[in-house]
Amino acid sequence: MAKKIKSPYKQKLKFRETNNTTLRRVYDFSTAKYRNRKATEFVDGTQAYTYGSFHDAVERLSQRMSRYGISAGDKVAILSQNMPNYLVAFFSVTAFGRVLVPILPDSSENEITNILTHSEAKVVFVSKRLLPKVSQESLARLTLVVDIDTLEFIKKNKDDFQCNGWVKDPAPDDLATIIYTSGTTGKAKGVMLSHRNICHNLVASFKAQPCFKTDRFLSILPIAHTYEMGVSSIYSFYVGACVYYLQKPAAPAVLLPAMKKVRPTIMLSVPLVIEKVIKNSVFPTIRASRVLSWMNRRMPHLLHRIIGSRIIKTFGGKLRFFGIGGATLDPVVEQFLKDCHFPYSPGYGLTETSPLVCNVLVNRRKRIGSIGVATWKVDIRLDNMDPSTGEGEIVCRGDNVMLGYYKDPERTMQVLDDDGWFHTNDIAFMDSDGYYYIKGRLNNTILGPSGENIYPEEIEQVINDIEGVDESLVMERDGHLVALVKFNDNVLDWNQASEDKFFETLEARKKAVLEWVNKKVGKNSRIGEVDAMKEPFEKTATQKIRRFLYKTSHGDEPKK
Repeated sequence: MAKKIKSPYKQKLKFRETNNTTLRRVYDFSTAKYRNRKATEFVDGTQAYTYGSFHDAVERLSQRMSRYGISAGDKVAILSQNMPNYLVAFFSVTAFGRVLVPILPDSSENEITNILTHSEAKVVFVSKRLLPKVSQESLARLTLVVDIDTLEFIKKNKDDFQCNGWVKDPAPDDLATIIYTSGTTGKAKGVMLSHRNICHNLVASFKAQPCFKTDRFLSILPIAHTYEMGVSSIYSFYVGACVYYLQKPAAPAVLLPAMKKVRPTIMLSVPLVIEKVIKNSVFPTIRASRVLSWMNRRMPHLLHRIIGSRIIKTFGGKLRFFGIGGATLDPVVEQFLKDCHFPYSPGYGLTETSPLVCNVLVNRRKRIGSIGVATWKVDIRLDNMDPSTGEGEIVCRGDNVMLGYYKDPERTMQVLDDDGWFHTNDIAFMDSDGYYYIKGRLNNTILGPSGENIYPEEIEQVINDIEGVDESLVMERDGHLVALVKFNDNVLDWNQASEDKFFETLEARKKAVLEWVNKKVGKNSRIGEVDAMKEPFEKTATQKIRRFLYKTSHGDEPKK
C-alpha cells in the first residue's frame, strides 16, 4: 500500500491555527520567516519596509516609548491616514502589551478629544495633515505626540525620561485594542478586542480565502476600521505578503494608475465603491452602445465575459479576491458581478466580532443577496424567530466576540449574555444550505399597521436601483413611510438658473420614484412621500448612512 503523504497546505494551516494566538507571535513569526521579503510600502515606492527593516523599526520605536514610561497596558492612539508607518506604530504598541486606540481620520475635533479622554491615551501618533484636529487641551494632557510620517517625537517632556517603561509578551486574552465606533446610532462605544479575538480573525480569513507571501494587497479602506485592519493590513502581514497604500484618497484618478502599477491580487471594499463603478460607468456604457445593448439582449453570456475581463484588467489584471463588506451589496450589481465572473466575495461582520461572522468563498457557488455561511469556528443562531418567515436576530458566539465595551458594563450586558452570545441587532433568515440573508437592522425595523415588520433597507434597495438615484433613506413620519432621496447631479441640478425648470424636474423625479417603488413593493411597504436631498448623506467609515441624523429631516428645501 502506498504511503499516505501529508498535505503541506494542511500542515501550514494547522501551524497557523495553533501557534499564532497573540499579535506578538504573529509579529515574531512573520518578521523572522519573511525577513528579506517586502512587507509594506506606498504605491510610489516610498516609506518602504522589508519584514527585517520593519522589525528593526518597531523595536526602536517601542524602546523609545519605554524610555518615556509608556508601559504594557498603557493606551496609545493613532490618528492617521493609511501608510506603512501606521503598521510600524501598530506593532510597536500591540506586540509589547500596550493597547492600541485607532481613530478614524475623518473624525471631528470633538470626537477625537472625547476618544483621547475616554480611553486615557498617553500617546498619539498623528499625521501632519491631521494634527490640527487634535485640540490644545488634548496635546497638553498627552505624554508623547509622535509624527507618524517620520516617527519623530514632536512633543516630549524631559521629566518623563526615566527609562522606566516596561513591556510584556501579551497573553491571548489580554486587551489589544479599543476601537471606537458610533455606527449609525451616534452613541460612541469603545469596543475592546483581545489578542485572541484578532488572531482568530486572521485564521478565519485564511480559512475563507487563503493568501500567501506572493500576494499583493492594495488597501483603500481606513486601517482604523476593524474590517481593513483584520482582513487586509494585518492579514497581509500574517501571511508574509506585501500591502500597498495610497498617498491620496482613493479617487478614480489616484486608484486607476495605482492598480495598474501594483497589479493587486487582493483588495477589500465596501459596496458603495463597486456599485458606483457598475451603475455610473458600466451600465450607462451598455445602454449608450447599440452593439452592447444588442449583445445584452441576444448574447448576454458573451457580453458578461467581455466586460468581466475588462473590469479585471482595469484592476490590474491579476485580481483573484475582491472582498465586499460593511453593508449589503445591491442585488442587481451583485448579479452582474456574478454573471461577469468577477472574483467578488461578500461577507458580514461587526467591530464587536473582530469582524468576521459570515463569509462566502470565491470558488463556491454564490447566492444573490446572501452574506454566506458561518465563518470558521463561529456559532450562529437566530433568536426570537418568526415562525411564518423564519426571520430572527443573528446571535453569535466564538473566539471572535469582543471582551466588552470599555468602561460601559451596562451597554455590554445589553448585547453580550452570560453564555458568551453576542446579539448583533441584525435580522436575517437562513436557507436550507446554511446561507444567511440580512433583512435589516432590528432598531431600524418599522412596525406596519397590521403588526408586520417593514424593513426600510429593502425599500431603499428598490429606490437605489432607479436610474438617476445615488442613495436613499426610508423612515416613518406621521404614520406613513417617507423616502429621502439623493438624486444624481446629472438629473437634478440644484444650481440651474431657471427656478421653474428646476421645480418641474424635481416634482417629476419625486413622482417617478413614488410610482415606481409602490409598484415594486408590497402593500404595507409603499411610501407616501418623497423628499429630495441636496447633499449626500453623512456616513460611517463603511459607508452606512448615519440614520440618527435624519429622524426629523424633511429633505433640503429648494432655492426660493
